[in-house]
Amino acid sequence: MLTRLFDQIRANRWLWWAGWFNVALFAVSLVGLLLDTRQVLGINPWIKPIKFEISVLAFVWTMAVLLHHAPAPVKPRRLISLGIFLAMSVEMTVIVGQAARGKLSHFNSDSPLDGALFSLMGFFIMVNTAMAAWTLYLYRKPSNSLSPAVLCGVRLGLVLFLLTSAEGLLLVFNRAHTVGAPDGGPGLPFLNWSTRFGDLRVAHFAGMHGLQLLPLLGLRFSPGLVQAVFAILAAAVFFLTWQALNRIPLLAL
Repeated sequence: MLTRLFDQIRANRWLWWAGWFNVALFAVSLVGLLLDTRQVLGINPWIKPIKFEISVLAFVWTMAVLLHHAPAPVKPRRLISLGIFLAMSVEMTVIVGQAARGKLSHFNSDSPLDGALFSLMGFFIMVNTAMAAWTLYLYRKPSNSLSPAVLCGVRLGLVLFLLTSAEGLLLVFNRAHTVGAPDGGPGLPFLNWSTRFGDLRVAHFAGMHGLQLLPLLGLRFSPGLVQAVFAILAAAVFFLTWQALNRIPLLAL
């Protein structure tokens, strides 16, 4: 099965190379993590790129598989792939570039350049969200190559991804991921989620990766179980968002 999935990813040249671009950035970031002694908000500036590189790699290669099975002509699938490639390449270039400069990539308006880069990322995140919504629209029709349970997982995974993208607007409106204090306080190891105040990134993480989990569950379980897990994840996203907005950390340490 892994060989078949790998072949489906490789068949999508835009998302295939988007994935390897993140692998290359991950290698650069690891070197930076080992050699760079600077800190940004109390942590090594290369930790954030590493987290994003892992997440984006999973996202673009997942989308390659979903688009392979999407019940639609080649042209819209190719346009979606190109849109995701551009969006994720720009975002990751900015994140890694800002890490190299020792600067924040998000919520940074310290200079005209920093503000412009953050705005550029925001624009391409909207592009990426539109591509995910377009993919969901393609799946309004049944896919002959997917079982009912997997098809259910794909649709609900995309719905959860879009709901979580909407939740991400709270990060923008808050101009920070921490609620109740400035960013940069004590946090969980590597993840850096705040252990003293609310942190909107927790809900964002919980929803984003349902895109991988729900279709995988469909490979082994019934549509009913996939729907139940979706309901649990959606409830978790809403609860974790409520928790963060009320300045409550996921784990108080």
